[in-house]
Amino acid sequence: MGMGNPLLDISANVGQDLLDKYQVKLDTAILAEDQHQPLYQELVQHYEVQYIAGGATQNSMRVAQWMLTAAQQPNRVAFMGCVGNDSYGEQLEACASKDGVTVHYMKDANTPTGTCAALILGGERALVANLAAANNFQPTHLETEQAKAIVQAAQYYYCAGFFLTVSVESLVQVAEHAVAEKKVFCLNLSAPFIVDFFGDQLATAMEYADFLFGNESEAAAYGKKNGLGEDLKQVALAVAALPKKDNGRPRTVIFTQGSQSTLVAHNGVVTEYAVEALPKEQLVDTNGAGDAFVGGFLAQLVQGKDMEACVKAGHWAARQIIQVSGTTLESACTYEG
Repeated sequence: MGMGNPLLDISANVGQDLLDKYQVKLDTAILAEDQHQPLYQELVQHYEVQYIAGGATQNSMRVAQWMLTAAQQPNRVAFMGCVGNDSYGEQLEACASKDGVTVHYMKDANTPTGTCAALILGGERALVANLAAANNFQPTHLETEQAKAIVQAAQYYYCAGFFLTVSVESLVQVAEHAVAEKKVFCLNLSAPFIVDFFGDQLATAMEYADFLFGNESEAAAYGKKNGLGEDLKQVALAVAALPKKDNGRPRTVIFTQGSQSTLVAHNGVVTEYAVEALPKEQLVDTNGAGDAFVGGFLAQLVQGKDMEACVKAGHWAARQIIQVSGTTLESACTYEG
């Protein structure tokens, strides 16, 4: 079960001028402020845009089910988040459902579905999220009969760090259930701004994390913020050793580094897993690569596979996604790991 911010990506290839105009840097993800509000209209009016189902957690859940379906395991994944009662929300639901995910959205009749500007330049991406309805998820949604059934049935839970800006109370409620029932809770750092500006919320969630994901910039931000130094292997070991609600299961920390080796810290040891480089001409954009890695990883984890198999599947999924725009799953999954 994933719980997070469902967003419709509005993706476009742009020039450096647009990034400069809105003071946005490549390879970052930020929340839209007042200065960014005209960006969405400008994209739609002046650029060739693609509308792609997005939101980090929902992306990961779609990829996980895509890969599980290939392993003859349909209907294994569910997702909750908040959307508006509008066409964008319907588009998101249709897309996730088509990918085999059981979607149980909270619907806010007064707020539009959230969007995310995905600005693509030279294969790299900058994300500017306008959460809108996604920001209005409430713990009361977890009291619906369908939500209770999903939470009860799930054995693994995943939240991107982005959800920490929305409803820590909901995350804790689900995570407490995971601890009580000896189930697995997974968390993602998601973006440097989460580390830098939502440190208390992150610390609360971290205590529940059996698996903690992040990329190299998020890991570096965490190391800097918490005085852990710049060596990402040492940062990973330090994060793995942080206090934990369920001490019976040591925390595993997974740091991806783009085309560089993925680092996995577990039981005081860091293992490196090499990434098979993708020829530059096959790269479309990196939007959704980290989400896809998590989806591939979790698809193996829930099948009881070992760490090497989980990381290998994560690498494979990310490799597929960077060859298309955003998290687009048009064809059947061909993974045979």
